[in-house]
Amino acid sequence: MLQQTQVATVIDYYNRWMQKWPTLQALAEASLEEVNELWAGLGYYSRGKRLQEAARKVVSELAGRMPRTAEDLQKLLPGVGRYTAGAIASISYGQATGVVDGNVIRVLCRLRCIGADSSSPAVIDRLWDMANALVDRSRPGDFNQALMELGATVCVPKAPLCEECPVKQHCRARRRVEKELGLASRRLLGTCPPVPDVEDCGVGGCPLCPPATEPWDSSLGVTNFPRKAAKKQPRAARTAACVLERRGRCGAPQYLIVQRPSSGLLAGLWEFPSLPLALGLQEEKQRELLADHLQAWTGRPVAAGGLRYVGEVIHIFSHIHQTYVVYSLPVDGDVTLDPVSSPSRWVTEEEFHASAVSTAMKKVLKACEKQRGEQNGSGKVSKRKRGAKPGGAGSRPTGTQLSLHAFFRTPSPQ
Repeated sequence: MLQQTQVATVIDYYNRWMQKWPTLQALAEASLEEVNELWAGLGYYSRGKRLQEAARKVVSELAGRMPRTAEDLQKLLPGVGRYTAGAIASISYGQATGVVDGNVIRVLCRLRCIGADSSSPAVIDRLWDMANALVDRSRPGDFNQALMELGATVCVPKAPLCEECPVKQHCRARRRVEKELGLASRRLLGTCPPVPDVEDCGVGGCPLCPPATEPWDSSLGVTNFPRKAAKKQPRAARTAACVLERRGRCGAPQYLIVQRPSSGLLAGLWEFPSLPLALGLQEEKQRELLADHLQAWTGRPVAAGGLRYVGEVIHIFSHIHQTYVVYSLPVDGDVTLDPVSSPSRWVTEEEFHASAVSTAMKKVLKACEKQRGEQNGSGKVSKRKRGAKPGGAGSRPTGTQLSLHAFFRTPSPQ
Protein backbone atom coordinates (compact mmCIF):
# COMPACT_ATOMS: atom_id res chain seq x y z
CA MET A 1 0.00 0.00 0.00
CA LEU A 2 2.85 2.40 0.77
CA GLN A 3 4.71 1.92 -2.51
CA GLN A 4 2.77 4.66 -4.31
CA THR A 5 0.72 6.25 -1.51
CA GLN A 6 1.41 8.39 1.55
CA VAL A 7 1.30 7.00 5.08
CA ALA A 8 -1.57 9.26 6.18
CA THR A 9 -3.76 7.90 3.39
CA VAL A 10 -2.78 4.28 3.95
CA ILE A 11 -3.51 3.97 7.68
CA ASP A 12 -7.30 3.62 7.39
CA TYR A 13 -7.01 1.30 4.40
CA TYR A 14 -4.49 -0.89 6.22
CA ASN A 15 -6.60 -1.15 9.36
CA ARG A 16 -9.73 -2.11 7.38
CA TRP A 17 -7.72 -4.65 5.37
CA MET A 18 -6.18 -6.33 8.42
CA GLN A 19 -9.51 -6.41 10.21
CA LYS A 20 -11.13 -8.22 7.28
CA TRP A 21 -8.20 -10.48 6.35
CA PRO A 22 -5.90 -10.94 9.35
CA THR A 23 -4.12 -13.97 7.83
CA LEU A 24 -2.79 -15.09 4.46
CA GLN A 25 -5.37 -17.86 4.47
CA ALA A 26 -8.22 -15.35 4.88
CA LEU A 27 -6.90 -13.20 2.05
CA ALA A 28 -6.44 -16.23 -0.19
CA GLU A 29 -10.13 -17.11 0.22
CA ALA A 30 -11.34 -13.60 -0.69
CA SER A 31 -12.67 -12.72 -4.12
CA LEU A 32 -11.04 -10.19 -6.42
CA GLU A 33 -14.21 -8.14 -6.14
CA GLU A 34 -13.77 -7.87 -2.35
CA VAL A 35 -10.10 -6.97 -2.74
CA ASN A 36 -10.89 -4.23 -5.24
CA GLU A 37 -13.61 -2.83 -2.98
CA LEU A 38 -11.20 -2.38 -0.07
CA TRP A 39 -8.46 -1.10 -2.37
CA ALA A 40 -10.69 1.42 -4.18
CA GLY A 41 -9.18 4.90 -3.94
CA LEU A 42 -5.55 3.80 -3.46
CA GLY A 43 -4.84 3.63 -7.20
CA TYR A 44 -2.52 1.18 -8.98
CA TYR A 45 -5.13 -1.54 -8.53
CA SER A 46 -2.86 -4.27 -9.89
CA ARG A 47 -1.00 -4.12 -6.55
CA GLY A 48 -4.05 -5.36 -4.65
CA LYS A 49 -4.63 -8.06 -7.23
CA ARG A 50 -1.00 -9.25 -7.07
CA LEU A 51 -1.10 -9.22 -3.26
CA GLN A 52 -4.01 -11.61 -3.27
CA GLU A 53 -2.41 -13.79 -5.96
CA ALA A 54 0.71 -14.04 -3.80
CA ALA A 55 -1.38 -15.06 -0.76
CA ARG A 56 -3.10 -17.77 -2.78
CA LYS A 57 0.23 -19.11 -4.02
CA VAL A 58 1.68 -19.22 -0.49
CA VAL A 59 -1.36 -21.14 0.76
CA SER A 60 -1.84 -23.52 -2.19
CA GLU A 61 1.72 -24.14 -3.40
CA LEU A 62 4.07 -23.25 -0.54
CA ALA A 63 2.24 -24.99 2.32
CA GLY A 64 1.40 -21.67 3.95
CA ARG A 65 5.04 -20.67 4.48
CA MET A 66 6.37 -17.37 3.16
CA PRO A 67 9.71 -17.46 1.30
CA ARG A 68 12.38 -16.09 3.65
CA THR A 69 15.08 -14.72 1.36
CA ALA A 70 14.97 -11.79 -1.03
CA GLU A 71 15.87 -14.08 -3.91
CA ASP A 72 13.02 -16.55 -3.23
CA LEU A 73 10.48 -13.82 -2.50
CA GLN A 74 11.17 -12.17 -5.85
CA LYS A 75 11.26 -15.46 -7.73
CA LEU A 76 8.23 -17.21 -6.21
CA LEU A 77 5.65 -14.50 -5.49
CA PRO A 78 3.81 -12.51 -8.18
CA GLY A 79 4.08 -8.77 -7.84
CA VAL A 80 7.10 -8.87 -5.51
CA GLY A 81 9.96 -6.86 -6.97
CA ARG A 82 13.47 -6.13 -5.81
CA TYR A 83 12.56 -3.49 -3.25
CA THR A 84 9.61 -5.37 -1.71
CA ALA A 85 11.68 -8.55 -1.51
CA GLY A 86 14.58 -6.76 0.20
CA ALA A 87 12.29 -5.02 2.67
CA ILE A 88 10.44 -8.20 3.68
CA ALA A 89 13.61 -10.31 3.89
CA SER A 90 15.56 -7.82 6.00
CA ILE A 91 12.77 -6.54 8.28
CA SER A 92 10.82 -9.76 8.80
CA TYR A 93 13.50 -12.44 8.48
CA GLY A 94 16.77 -10.66 9.29
CA GLN A 95 18.50 -11.26 5.96
CA ALA A 96 21.45 -8.90 5.47
CA THR A 97 20.24 -7.37 2.23
CA GLY A 98 19.79 -3.73 1.31
CA VAL A 99 16.75 -1.86 0.02
CA VAL A 100 16.53 0.93 -2.53
CA ASP A 101 13.43 3.10 -2.73
CA GLY A 102 12.96 6.77 -3.63
CA ASN A 103 14.19 7.96 -0.22
CA VAL A 104 17.27 5.73 -0.29
CA ILE A 105 18.09 6.85 -3.84
CA ARG A 106 18.11 10.48 -2.68
CA VAL A 107 20.29 9.79 0.38
CA LEU A 108 22.86 7.72 -1.50
CA CYS A 109 23.05 10.10 -4.47
CA ARG A 110 23.82 12.98 -2.10
CA LEU A 111 26.24 10.98 0.03
CA ARG A 112 28.25 10.01 -3.06
CA CYS A 113 27.55 13.02 -5.32
CA ILE A 114 25.92 10.85 -7.98
CA GLY A 115 24.60 13.29 -10.56
CA ALA A 116 23.72 10.97 -13.42
CA ASP A 117 20.10 10.12 -14.15
CA SER A 118 19.02 8.30 -10.98
CA SER A 119 16.39 6.27 -12.85
CA SER A 120 18.85 4.78 -15.33
CA PRO A 121 19.60 1.03 -14.98
CA ALA A 122 23.34 1.65 -14.53
CA VAL A 123 22.81 4.04 -11.61
CA ILE A 124 20.11 1.87 -10.01
CA ASP A 125 22.41 -1.17 -10.11
CA ARG A 126 25.22 0.84 -8.51
CA LEU A 127 22.88 2.08 -5.79
CA TRP A 128 21.82 -1.48 -5.00
CA ASP A 129 25.51 -2.44 -4.72
CA MET A 130 26.00 0.42 -2.26
CA ALA A 131 22.90 -0.49 -0.22
CA ASN A 132 24.01 -4.13 0.04
CA ALA A 133 27.51 -3.07 1.10
CA LEU A 134 26.28 -0.58 3.71
CA VAL A 135 23.58 -2.66 5.42
CA ASP A 136 24.29 -3.58 9.04
CA ARG A 137 24.75 -7.36 9.17
CA SER A 138 23.50 -7.64 12.75
CA ARG A 139 20.40 -5.43 12.40
CA PRO A 140 19.57 -5.22 8.68
CA GLY A 141 15.87 -4.47 9.17
CA ASP A 142 16.51 -1.59 11.57
CA PHE A 143 19.25 -0.22 9.33
CA ASN A 144 17.08 -0.27 6.21
CA GLN A 145 14.16 1.37 7.98
CA ALA A 146 16.50 4.03 9.41
CA LEU A 147 17.94 4.74 5.95
CA MET A 148 14.47 5.13 4.45
CA GLU A 149 13.36 7.31 7.38
CA LEU A 150 16.45 9.49 6.97
CA GLY A 151 15.37 10.26 3.42
CA ALA A 152 11.74 10.79 4.44
CA THR A 153 12.35 13.18 7.34
CA VAL A 154 15.81 14.77 7.04
CA CYS A 155 17.31 14.31 3.57
CA VAL A 156 14.07 15.48 1.96
CA PRO A 157 13.73 16.55 -1.70
CA LYS A 158 13.55 20.29 -0.94
CA ALA A 159 15.06 22.22 1.97
CA PRO A 160 16.86 19.22 3.54
CA LEU A 161 17.82 19.54 7.21
CA CYS A 162 21.56 19.14 6.65
CA GLU A 163 22.56 20.50 10.07
CA GLU A 164 20.49 17.78 11.77
CA CYS A 165 21.74 14.94 9.56
CA PRO A 166 23.53 12.18 11.51
CA VAL A 167 25.76 11.35 8.52
CA LYS A 168 26.59 14.87 7.36
CA GLN A 169 30.32 14.32 7.92
CA HIS A 170 30.20 11.59 5.23
CA CYS A 171 28.13 13.55 2.72
CA ARG A 172 30.05 14.53 -0.41
CA ALA A 173 27.23 16.77 -1.62
CA ARG A 174 27.52 18.82 1.57
CA ARG A 175 31.29 18.87 1.17
CA ARG A 176 30.79 20.14 -2.38
CA VAL A 177 28.57 22.96 -1.09
CA GLU A 178 31.18 23.96 1.49
CA LYS A 179 33.87 23.89 -1.19
CA GLU A 180 31.80 26.10 -3.51
CA LEU A 181 31.27 28.59 -0.68
CA GLY A 182 35.01 28.62 -0.02
CA LEU A 183 35.78 29.23 -3.69
CA ALA A 184 33.24 32.04 -3.82
CA SER A 185 34.83 33.78 -0.86
CA ARG A 186 38.31 33.42 -2.38
CA ARG A 187 37.07 34.88 -5.65
CA LEU A 188 35.88 37.91 -3.74
CA LEU A 189 39.33 38.23 -2.17
CA GLY A 190 41.09 37.58 -5.49
CA THR A 191 42.86 34.44 -4.23
CA CYS A 192 41.05 31.80 -6.31
CA PRO A 193 43.49 29.14 -7.68
CA PRO A 194 43.74 29.19 -11.51
CA VAL A 195 44.10 25.40 -11.83
CA PRO A 196 40.99 23.18 -11.32
CA ASP A 197 41.07 20.83 -8.34
CA VAL A 198 41.88 17.21 -9.17
CA GLU A 199 38.74 16.15 -7.24
CA ASP A 200 36.47 17.99 -9.67
CA CYS A 201 35.11 14.99 -11.52
CA GLY A 202 32.71 15.12 -14.45
CA VAL A 203 35.10 16.03 -17.26
CA GLY A 204 35.76 12.42 -18.17
CA GLY A 205 33.49 9.52 -18.99
CA CYS A 206 32.27 8.76 -15.46
CA PRO A 207 28.78 7.17 -15.70
CA LEU A 208 27.78 8.51 -12.27
CA CYS A 209 28.70 12.18 -12.61
CA PRO A 210 26.42 14.94 -13.89
CA PRO A 211 26.67 15.42 -17.65
CA ALA A 212 28.81 18.32 -18.81
CA THR A 213 25.69 19.99 -20.23
CA GLU A 214 24.22 20.25 -16.70
CA PRO A 215 26.70 22.20 -14.60
CA TRP A 216 26.50 22.57 -10.82
CA ASP A 217 23.84 25.07 -9.75
CA SER A 218 25.13 26.86 -6.68
CA SER A 219 21.64 28.02 -5.73
CA LEU A 220 20.46 24.42 -5.31
CA GLY A 221 23.18 23.22 -2.95
CA VAL A 222 22.84 19.54 -2.06
CA THR A 223 19.55 19.37 -3.92
CA ASN A 224 21.60 19.26 -7.13
CA PHE A 225 21.42 15.54 -6.33
CA PRO A 226 19.81 13.29 -7.36
CA ARG A 227 19.12 14.24 -10.94
CA LYS A 228 16.22 12.70 -12.78
CA ALA A 229 15.40 12.45 -16.43
CA ALA A 230 12.63 14.74 -17.64
CA LYS A 231 9.25 13.14 -17.02
CA LYS A 232 7.43 11.86 -20.04
CA GLN A 233 4.24 13.82 -20.54
CA PRO A 234 1.08 11.74 -20.01
CA ARG A 235 -0.78 10.95 -23.20
CA ALA A 236 -4.20 12.51 -23.70
CA ALA A 237 -7.24 10.24 -23.88
CA ARG A 238 -10.97 10.88 -24.16
CA THR A 239 -13.75 8.54 -23.06
CA ALA A 240 -17.52 8.89 -23.28
CA ALA A 241 -19.25 7.76 -20.10
CA CYS A 242 -23.01 7.49 -19.57
CA VAL A 243 -24.81 7.44 -16.25
CA LEU A 244 -27.93 5.34 -16.85
CA GLU A 245 -30.45 6.04 -14.11
CA ARG A 246 -33.75 4.48 -13.14
CA ARG A 247 -36.04 4.74 -10.14
CA GLY A 248 -35.86 1.92 -7.63
CA ARG A 249 -38.67 0.43 -5.58
CA CYS A 250 -38.68 3.25 -3.03
CA GLY A 251 -38.22 5.96 -5.62
CA ALA A 252 -34.48 6.32 -4.94
CA PRO A 253 -32.26 6.51 -8.04
CA GLN A 254 -30.35 3.43 -9.16
CA TYR A 255 -27.38 3.47 -11.54
CA LEU A 256 -26.10 0.90 -14.00
CA ILE A 257 -22.47 -0.11 -13.53
CA VAL A 258 -20.50 -2.59 -15.61
CA GLN A 259 -17.28 -4.44 -14.86
CA ARG A 260 -14.05 -3.71 -16.68
CA PRO A 261 -11.93 -6.51 -18.20
CA SER A 262 -9.76 -8.56 -15.85
CA SER A 263 -6.54 -7.12 -17.32
CA GLY A 264 -5.28 -3.68 -18.24
CA LEU A 265 -5.98 -0.29 -16.66
CA LEU A 266 -8.35 -0.46 -13.65
CA ALA A 267 -8.73 -4.21 -14.19
CA GLY A 268 -11.86 -5.74 -12.67
CA LEU A 269 -13.25 -2.45 -11.36
CA TRP A 270 -16.81 -1.29 -11.95
CA GLU A 271 -17.69 1.78 -13.97
CA PHE A 272 -20.50 3.49 -15.82
CA PRO A 273 -20.85 2.22 -19.42
CA SER A 274 -17.95 3.88 -21.22
CA LEU A 275 -16.43 4.06 -24.67
CA PRO A 276 -12.97 5.30 -25.71
CA LEU A 277 -13.16 8.17 -28.19
CA ALA A 278 -10.83 9.25 -30.95
CA LEU A 279 -9.31 12.68 -30.34
CA GLY A 280 -11.00 15.46 -32.28
CA LEU A 281 -14.30 13.61 -32.69
CA GLN A 282 -17.33 15.84 -33.23
CA GLU A 283 -19.93 15.92 -30.44
CA GLU A 284 -22.69 14.59 -32.68
CA LYS A 285 -20.57 11.59 -33.65
CA GLN A 286 -19.71 10.99 -29.98
CA ARG A 287 -23.40 10.72 -29.16
CA GLU A 288 -24.04 8.27 -32.00
CA LEU A 289 -21.15 5.98 -31.01
CA LEU A 290 -22.13 6.04 -27.34
CA ALA A 291 -25.79 5.34 -28.17
CA ASP A 292 -24.77 2.28 -30.22
CA HIS A 293 -22.48 1.16 -27.41
CA LEU A 294 -25.24 1.41 -24.77
CA GLN A 295 -27.43 -1.00 -26.70
CA ALA A 296 -25.12 -3.81 -25.57
CA TRP A 297 -26.44 -3.37 -21.99
CA THR A 298 -29.99 -2.21 -22.51
CA GLY A 299 -30.76 -4.81 -25.18
CA ARG A 300 -32.66 -2.23 -27.27
CA PRO A 301 -31.81 0.78 -29.46
CA VAL A 302 -30.86 4.01 -27.69
CA ALA A 303 -31.63 7.34 -29.35
CA ALA A 304 -28.56 9.56 -29.54
CA GLY A 305 -30.79 12.60 -29.05
CA GLY A 306 -31.97 11.25 -25.71
CA LEU A 307 -28.51 11.47 -24.17
CA ARG A 308 -28.19 14.47 -21.86
CA TYR A 309 -24.81 16.16 -21.95
CA VAL A 310 -23.46 16.71 -18.42
CA GLY A 311 -19.94 18.04 -19.00
CA GLU A 312 -16.33 16.94 -18.96
CA VAL A 313 -14.52 15.38 -16.03
CA ILE A 314 -10.72 15.28 -15.99
CA HIS A 315 -8.76 12.63 -14.11
CA ILE A 316 -4.98 12.31 -14.19
CA PHE A 317 -3.50 8.82 -14.09
CA SER A 318 0.27 8.38 -13.81
CA HIS A 319 0.63 8.09 -17.59
CA ILE A 320 -2.73 9.23 -18.97
CA HIS A 321 -4.45 12.63 -18.96
CA GLN A 322 -7.99 11.26 -19.13
CA THR A 323 -11.03 13.33 -20.05
CA TYR A 324 -14.45 11.78 -19.50
CA VAL A 325 -17.21 13.25 -21.66
CA VAL A 326 -20.19 12.61 -19.40
CA TYR A 327 -23.79 12.00 -20.46
CA SER A 328 -26.81 10.86 -18.51
CA LEU A 329 -29.82 8.86 -19.61
CA PRO A 330 -33.00 8.14 -17.61
CA VAL A 331 -34.46 4.72 -18.45
CA ASP A 332 -37.62 2.80 -17.67
CA GLY A 333 -37.50 0.43 -14.73
CA ASP A 334 -38.36 -2.57 -16.89
CA VAL A 335 -35.07 -2.53 -18.83
CA THR A 336 -33.68 -6.06 -19.08
CA LEU A 337 -29.89 -6.21 -19.07
CA ASP A 338 -28.24 -8.20 -21.83
CA PRO A 339 -26.50 -11.24 -20.21
CA VAL A 340 -24.15 -11.59 -23.21
CA SER A 341 -22.35 -8.34 -22.34
CA SER A 342 -19.84 -7.81 -19.51
CA PRO A 343 -21.10 -8.30 -15.93
CA SER A 344 -23.44 -5.46 -14.99
CA ARG A 345 -25.83 -4.52 -12.19
CA TRP A 346 -28.05 -1.76 -10.86
CA VAL A 347 -26.87 -0.11 -7.64
CA THR A 348 -28.09 2.61 -5.32
CA GLU A 349 -25.80 5.55 -4.58
CA GLU A 350 -24.76 3.94 -1.31
CA GLU A 351 -24.02 0.63 -3.05
CA PHE A 352 -22.11 2.48 -5.75
CA HIS A 353 -19.70 4.04 -3.25
CA ALA A 354 -19.28 0.68 -1.48
CA SER A 355 -18.41 -1.05 -4.76
CA ALA A 356 -14.98 -1.37 -6.35
CA VAL A 357 -15.20 1.83 -8.38
CA SER A 358 -12.38 4.19 -9.26
CA THR A 359 -12.03 7.76 -8.06
CA ALA A 360 -12.65 8.87 -11.64
CA MET A 361 -16.12 7.26 -11.66
CA LYS A 362 -16.97 8.95 -8.36
CA LYS A 363 -16.14 12.26 -10.05
CA VAL A 364 -18.46 11.35 -12.94
CA LEU A 365 -21.37 10.64 -10.59
CA LYS A 366 -20.70 13.83 -8.66
CA ALA A 367 -20.89 15.84 -11.90
CA CYS A 368 -24.30 14.32 -12.67
CA GLU A 369 -25.61 15.01 -9.19
CA LYS A 370 -24.39 18.61 -9.41
CA GLN A 371 -26.21 19.12 -12.69
CA ARG A 372 -29.40 17.59 -11.27
CA GLY A 373 -29.22 19.92 -8.27
CA GLU A 374 -28.83 22.95 -10.51
CA GLN A 375 -31.77 21.89 -12.64
CA ASN A 376 -33.93 21.39 -9.56
CA GLY A 377 -33.09 24.92 -8.42
CA SER A 378 -31.03 23.95 -5.38
CA GLY A 379 -28.65 26.67 -4.38
CA LYS A 380 -30.53 29.34 -6.33
CA VAL A 381 -31.33 32.60 -4.51
CA SER A 382 -34.27 34.72 -5.63
CA LYS A 383 -33.45 38.42 -5.71
CA ARG A 384 -35.79 41.39 -5.46
CA LYS A 385 -35.52 43.63 -8.48
CA ARG A 386 -33.76 46.91 -7.93
CA GLY A 387 -36.31 49.63 -7.18
CA ALA A 388 -39.15 47.24 -6.23
CA LYS A 389 -41.14 48.71 -3.35
CA PRO A 390 -42.12 46.79 -0.24
CA GLY A 391 -45.54 45.25 -0.61
CA GLY A 392 -45.23 45.15 -4.38
CA ALA A 393 -44.17 42.33 -6.64
CA GLY A 394 -41.01 40.72 -5.34
CA SER A 395 -41.37 42.26 -1.89
CA ARG A 396 -39.71 40.62 1.08
CA PRO A 397 -42.07 38.93 3.55
CA THR A 398 -41.87 40.17 7.12
CA GLY A 399 -39.33 38.29 9.22
CA THR A 400 -37.09 37.07 6.36
CA GLN A 401 -33.43 37.97 6.32
CA LEU A 402 -32.11 40.69 4.03
CA SER A 403 -29.47 39.80 1.46
CA LEU A 404 -26.06 41.48 1.92
CA HIS A 405 -26.71 43.46 -1.25
CA ALA A 406 -30.00 44.80 0.12
CA PHE A 407 -28.55 45.43 3.58
CA PHE A 408 -25.80 47.73 2.32
CA ARG A 409 -27.93 49.46 -0.32
CA THR A 410 -28.60 53.14 0.38
CA PRO A 411 -32.32 53.62 1.15
CA SER A 412 -34.12 55.43 -1.59
CA PRO A 413 -35.87 58.69 -0.59
CA GLN A 414 -39.61 58.40 0.01
